[in-house]
Amino acid sequence: MGIRLQFCTYEKAVARLPFGWRSQNPFRSTYFAAQCAAGELSTGILALAILQDMPPVSMLVVNIEAEFYKKADSTLLFTCQEGDALEACIRKAVESGEAQTYRATSTGCLPDGTEAARVWITWSFKRKKA
Repeated sequence: MGIRLQFCTYEKAVARLPFGWRSQNPFRSTYFAAQCAAGELSTGILALAILQDMPPVSMLVVNIEAEFYKKADSTLLFTCQEGDALEACIRKAVESGEAQTYRATSTGCLPDGTEAARVWITWSFKRKKA
C-alpha cells in the first residue's frame, strides 16, 4: 500500500498513505482497508514508542471502526495525537497486571486539510508475566 511513517513523537504520530495503484480500489479512490491500516499504524506506533521504556507488554487490536466523509483520491495523512492518554492506559496495565483497552482516534486528511476519514482502533494492553 505504500504507507510510511512521516512523523512520530511520544504525543503524536503521522502516517502517509499515497494514492496509487497499490492503495486504489476499482472506483478510483483509496481502498478502505488501506485507510484502516494507516490509522492502525499512526495509533500503534505511539504505543510502541511508549513501550520502549516499560516492562514487556503485549498489545493487540481488538476492534476497528471507521467513517469515511470524502472521496480519498489523493495522498492522505493519518494523524493520532493521543500519546498522553495511551501512556496512561499502558501504565495502568503495567501497574495493575490487568488488561486495559484504549480506543485511539486517527484522522485522515487530504492535502488541503479536509478530513476524509476517521478511524478508531481499540488496543488491548497487558503486562507479560515475568
